[in-house]
Amino acid sequence: MERYAWKALVKEGKLAEYKQRHDNIWPEMKELLKSAGIKNYTIWNVGNELFGYYECEKGIDFAAKTQAQSEIVDRWNEYMKDVMTMEMDPETGAQPKLTQVFFLE
Repeated sequence: MERYAWKALVKEGKLAEYKQRHDNIWPEMKELLKSAGIKNYTIWNVGNELFGYYECEKGIDFAAKTQAQSEIVDRWNEYMKDVMTMEMDPETGAQPKLTQVFFLE
C-alpha cells in the first residue's frame, strides 16, 4: 500500500467554511476517490496550514492519474479555490507529494 501526503493553506477566516464543505463532500467526489483506490483519507490543520494523507490501494500513480483526468476533481478544485490555496504539480495535476522521512508500522 503506497501512502501519499500533501499540504496546502486555508485562507484567513475560511477554516469553518473549509470544514463545512468537507462535511458535505459531494457523493460523486467520494465515489471518484474510491475508484482511484484512495482510502483512509484524512486532513488535519494547524493554524492556516492543511496536511492531507491517504493510502493508495492501486498505487500513487493510478490515484494521481485518475484524479488528473476527472472533471469532478476539476469542479471540486474550482469550488474550493476561494477557501484554500494549493500549488498543483504541473506534471500530475495533483497536489505535490510530500517526501516521507519516517515510517513506523
